[in-house]
Amino acid sequence: MEISKYELSVAYRIYPKVSKTPPVFTDDKFKLSELCLKSFINSLGSLKVKFWIILDNCPDEYEALFKKYIDEDNLELIKLPGVGNSETFGKQIDILKEQSDTEFIYFAEDDYFYIENQFSEIIEFMKKNNDVHFVSPYNHPDYYEYHIHNYKYDSKEFLNRNWRTGATTCMTFLTTKSILTETEETFRTYTRKNYDTSLWLSLTKYKLFNPLNLIKYLFTDKRMFKVFVKGWIYNRKQLISGKKWKLWVPVPSIATHMDNKHLAPSIDWYNLFGKI
Repeated sequence: MEISKYELSVAYRIYPKVSKTPPVFTDDKFKLSELCLKSFINSLGSLKVKFWIILDNCPDEYEALFKKYIDEDNLELIKLPGVGNSETFGKQIDILKEQSDTEFIYFAEDDYFYIENQFSEIIEFMKKNNDVHFVSPYNHPDYYEYHIHNYKYDSKEFLNRNWRTGATTCMTFLTTKSILTETEETFRTYTRKNYDTSLWLSLTKYKLFNPLNLIKYLFTDKRMFKVFVKGWIYNRKQLISGKKWKLWVPVPSIATHMDNKHLAPSIDWYNLFGKI
């Protein structure tokens, strides 16, 4: 068998409009994209990575941006005509499932900022722990602020960092090609308008598995009521008979979503932004 020259395959999706309210470059998506891309490349360090860049209705300057920071031998650019969030995620699944370069695969969104030379810890953590099925680089503040994350979680120490299980995350995460093959049906529901929260709760089996929560959320949290309903509409099979998968996150965070209201806690991100 031919040995791949790569250690990680990345499907990176990008579109040219600002979402949420980023902490910097609030009205300039190109500059925000360059900042995030540079931080990602710096965080990867010496890892050998194959990139697929999904450009959703992006001007030509975005193609030039990726060619500036990534060797063209390791880069494939895929142009789409503005198909939107759910379809670009489906394209990520197609690419990462069909590629034969690596077992470790990464779903990447364009608005994450990463800490330099730390991404390899995510891969090493998964390699050395059999119960690590998914890893997010982002220690979301919701884990400490939102009531649905009030549960008993598992924790580990690895490479001088704490790691904990999470019930949900966003759509930027590491897994393996083998695990994606087993969970593809659940992830595909996102392309049919399922919520990210609903599909993650279906995989990790927190909260949604207790039907009594449906009644509680109806009166206390309309957002979670909708999450609960969508989880059971789209992922009933996974909830009833599927495997319980473990999602892990690093504490402190290795990256942050560039949402001004939800920066990962305990890190001076503004100081790091200025060093890129």
